[in-house]
Amino acid sequence: MKILLYITLALSLFFTSLLSAQDFKGIATYKSQRKMDIKLDSTRVNDEMHLQMMAMLKKQFEKEYTLEFNNNESLYKEAETLDKPTGASSSGIQIEIMGSGEGDILYKNLAENRYASQSDLFGKIFLINDTLEQPEWKLEKEIKNMGEYTCFKATFKRKVMMSSSMTMSVNSEEEPKEPEQKEVEQTVTAWYTLQIPVKHGPGNYSGLPGLILEVSDGSETILCSRIIINPKDGVSIEEPKKGKKVNKKEFEAVMEKKMKEMDEQFHSGRRDDGHSIEIRIGG
Repeated sequence: MKILLYITLALSLFFTSLLSAQDFKGIATYKSQRKMDIKLDSTRVNDEMHLQMMAMLKKQFEKEYTLEFNNNESLYKEAETLDKPTGASSSGIQIEIMGSGEGDILYKNLAENRYASQSDLFGKIFLINDTLEQPEWKLEKEIKNMGEYTCFKATFKRKVMMSSSMTMSVNSEEEPKEPEQKEVEQTVTAWYTLQIPVKHGPGNYSGLPGLILEVSDGSETILCSRIIINPKDGVSIEEPKKGKKVNKKEFEAVMEKKMKEMDEQFHSGRRDDGHSIEIRIGG
């Protein structure tokens, strides 16, 4: 059985190399889902408020994206919807997301090994230009079907700083504690198809011998729901040009500074009515 799998993969890679010489264009639609594990003090938050809060969080994190691609370039952005999620409700729940990705545009050029990301950070537009960081993918033996596509599994490991990504603070005399951070090893799992021999994928993921249809890091899953190959109207891939130009390291420093400012504003401006709840979600 293992020999058969290896032969299947080898033949698929061979035919992929032949197909990759063709001019592939397409549009893929992805949906994101995030696991949420929030524990609340029942003496401060009733069941109705808890359900409302979870519904708001679900709406914030379940988003739809489009990936337009050709052989070497791709453009990834959030799909436009009429129903935009709101940040606050009449019950006093406030959801604040740093770097939520709304309005962001990610352009990748694999031939030149670079990307350009247009990001809106609280009303200020930044244009991040930097080199693509390709992970060391490990091609696994597992195969599964996703619709009409045969998909192969690939994984890579990375070190990340983990903390409580969601912290809740209820107005009281006590100051909220900063979450402890620690470095952990995270496994990213992707499923790619050799039937679409381009090295693109959703978000920052790319570099496999076929289009990535599903990727998960354990907390967030991005899943392809629709693919159009060679659409009759073509694809529109324009590199973003708007925004203050920075590299990745400079933008991360701006993000960190902004998060500290938001912390200070939140702590100094808290209401004292005992009913307002604010959930602050950082990257």
